[in-house]
Amino acid sequence: MKKVVSLLFVASLFLAACGNSATSTKESESTKQEIAVSTPGELSTLDSAQYTDVNSSDMIGQVSEGLYRLNKDGNPELAMAKEEPKVSEDGLTYTFKLREAKYSDGTPVRAQDFVYAFQNVVDPKTTSSSSHRMDIFKNGEKIRNGELPVDQLGVKALDDQTLELDLVAPAPFLPEILTGTPFMPKQEKFASEKGKAYGTSADNFVGNGPFVIKGWDGNNESWTLEKNPTYWDAKNVKLKKVKVQVVKEIATGVNLFNDGQLDYTTLSDVYAQNNRDNKLAHFVPKAMVGYISANHKRPVTGNLHVRQAILQAINKKSYTKNVLSDGSQPLNGFVPTNFAKNPETGEDYRKEAGDLMPYDLKAAQKNWELAKKELGKDEIELELLASDTATSKKTVEFLQGQLQQNLPGLKIDIKNVPLQNRLDLQDKSEFDLVYGTWTPDYADPINFLEFYDSTGGLNSSGYANKAYDAGLEEARTTLAKDPAKRWNKLIEMEKQLVEKDTAVLPFYQGSVAYLKSERLHGLQVFPFGRTVSYRLAYVK
Repeated sequence: MKKVVSLLFVASLFLAACGNSATSTKESESTKQEIAVSTPGELSTLDSAQYTDVNSSDMIGQVSEGLYRLNKDGNPELAMAKEEPKVSEDGLTYTFKLREAKYSDGTPVRAQDFVYAFQNVVDPKTTSSSSHRMDIFKNGEKIRNGELPVDQLGVKALDDQTLELDLVAPAPFLPEILTGTPFMPKQEKFASEKGKAYGTSADNFVGNGPFVIKGWDGNNESWTLEKNPTYWDAKNVKLKKVKVQVVKEIATGVNLFNDGQLDYTTLSDVYAQNNRDNKLAHFVPKAMVGYISANHKRPVTGNLHVRQAILQAINKKSYTKNVLSDGSQPLNGFVPTNFAKNPETGEDYRKEAGDLMPYDLKAAQKNWELAKKELGKDEIELELLASDTATSKKTVEFLQGQLQQNLPGLKIDIKNVPLQNRLDLQDKSEFDLVYGTWTPDYADPINFLEFYDSTGGLNSSGYANKAYDAGLEEARTTLAKDPAKRWNKLIEMEKQLVEKDTAVLPFYQGSVAYLKSERLHGLQVFPFGRTVSYRLAYVK
């Protein structure tokens, strides 16, 4: 009898042990530092000189790191820079000491790599859309215009660990600028050997960021970010793996999230509206502007009254309320609200600059009749180019309906293509009208306004106004030490851009709406610049 009892006792212990083991395994799996996320568009490149879209910029930010990075509050903090730089008395020369750090292939990050990367961006042969971003450095503008060789850029490696930056004007917001994607270093030997293939796939890239990318061949729509063991701050990176999947349809992302297959996915339109009371839904205001760019090189869209009629015929409130429903707001200007403040009064830029070209059907139709008269046409057909994401499709369908209803005789043909195709067509100026979004890299109005600098790499519209270009240059240089005058000049330039020339047709300010699982913590979602970072994220 005692033997039977003993056997039963042993059996019970065995079963209990099995039960504890299963529970332990389940708990271990639930806290496994791996997540799955979606991104709304393809990854077009990992080259910090060649990206033109937010989705690619987001991924570059996961696998690369510049002199500064953004902390948990979204403010710049030291990254590759070991300490704050020494600044000359005139505020033009910054000398940085670099920390000891390595790329994912084990090679050291050197000051020369920053020089190489910055020169690569500004080099006219690279045709980088970010080339104008190097205008802050001495000779930057002349180099990108082909007037000086790239080695004359105000960026020097004094030794492997010392980087000197010579600016054209004092820049108190330099740390914010240097967190931007174009200011990432490149492993010079690797990048120069790869040439044009650099950044076109995971195998053609090495980075120095918190993660390394695996499984991206340049075309596929899923890949993995794995913790970079050589990252200088690897001890504070908790996630081991981030599975990334391109999900263009919001409904698909929501379904995958609800099925437990995603820990993070974006929301918009009816799905944002339906999730307003969902505790897993988050709504973050963003300094992103949705706009239409018109091709000034074509007869119809080059007509001022056509552009003004189109902008004034869009019911912006109806769009943000009924199409997006994600916290986005109508915008009457190219610089968003709650983005920049008057350096003397603290007044919000948008409030001070006022409403430029708001929805006004009567004014729109008056401009439209003037346009038709000037063009000698009663019927006008235009093509509206956009990417093929769900939000883009719904946006251009709304715009098509508004414009055809409000402007008699206008026919809008929609052309939806993959994002990279849209960017290529836009860059080649092969469009009548194109819908896109622009997110700044730092909190200064000029980061929006310089988009339409005729000498910049981003302006594919054909808009060219010498007075506008000169005003921007003045704001960058001679007015840099006079914040009040500079502020007024920027407001003057925006009125020139939107109200007088209507070179850009802005109609809404975005908001980031997303679903995040309860187990995911520490996710960084930014109001401008890159959208998201997984560096501080973890599973709990």
